[in-house]
Amino acid sequence: MVRANGAVSLRELARVVQTSEVTVRRDVRALEAEGLLDRRHGGAVLPGGFTRESGFPQKSHLATAEKTAIADLAAGLVEEGEAIVIGAGTTTQELARRLARVPGLTVVTNSLLVAQALAHANRVEVVMTGGTLRGSNYALVGSGAEQSLQGLRVSKAFLSGSGLTAERGLSTSNMLSASVDRALVQAAAEVVVLADHTKLGTDTMFQTVPTDVITRLVTDEPPAHDDRAATELQALADQGVQIGVAGAGGPGGEQVPVRRAPLPGPRRGQAPGAGLRSAAPLDPSGTDRARVADLRRR
Repeated sequence: MVRANGAVSLRELARVVQTSEVTVRRDVRALEAEGLLDRRHGGAVLPGGFTRESGFPQKSHLATAEKTAIADLAAGLVEEGEAIVIGAGTTTQELARRLARVPGLTVVTNSLLVAQALAHANRVEVVMTGGTLRGSNYALVGSGAEQSLQGLRVSKAFLSGSGLTAERGLSTSNMLSASVDRALVQAAAEVVVLADHTKLGTDTMFQTVPTDVITRLVTDEPPAHDDRAATELQALADQGVQIGVAGAGGPGGEQVPVRRAPLPGPRRGQAPGAGLRSAAPLDPSGTDRARVADLRRR
C-alpha cells in the first residue's frame, strides 16, 4: 500500500489488514529498521518522504474518513455572502463539496478540483486564478497564478499541505505550490489550515504558512496511542492557534463525537488582517486547551 500510494496512515493499514494499530505500528517499526519505509506521526511513507509528493490518485485514498470529518467541521466556519480563497488538495476539495449550498459565497481558487466541486452551485461564484496547470494535483501554479491574486482581499483562506509542525507551520514538497499558497495567504484576513493527524509533526521542504500566521487548525482526533500528534497539537495551541477537532471512525467503526460548534472568531476590535499575525487563545474557559491536554496525556 505504501509503495502504491506513497503514504498511508496506521489507521488505514489496520483496517485493510484487519488487525490492531498496535500490531501495525510494530510491523512498521521493523520495516523502517530495514530501510523499506519511513515512519511519520500516525502513518508511514516511502524512504525519502521529506521531498516526495504523492499525486492526486494516491492522496484521494488516504485518510478519507478523517478528511470527511474535517471538511464537515470546517464548513461551519463559512457564512453566507463571504468571499474566501481555497487552496489545492483533497481535503479542501471535500470542503468545497460542502459549500455548494452557501448562498452568496464567492470562492477564489487555483484548484481545478475545488472549481469542479462548485461548478453546478448556482448560488456560489467561482473565480479561478491564472497560471500553469500542474497535473499531479490539478492546480494552477506559477507567476500567472500569483499575479492574479495581487490586490485581492477576502475574509478567510482555507489551505492544506504535506506537513504541519509547531516549529515551522504548514509546509509542502513542491516549490511552485508553496509559492501560490503564500500568495493565497496574503489575500486573507484569517488563515484556516485543514490537516489530518497523519500530517501533524511532519515537516517538508517548503514552508507555506508560518505558525504565527495560522489562525485556526481543523484536524481529526489523533489515535489514543499517538502521543506525538497530541504533543504537536498542544504545541500549536500554546502558540495561539485555535484548534477544532473533528471526529472520525476508527478501524472498528467506533465514532468519535464531532464538535459541531463553530470555532471562535476574531477578537473584538481586531484590526483587519490582524489574524495574519497572531491568533487569539482557544477560548476564555480553556475548554479546548483542556481537550488538547487530555489528548496529550493519552
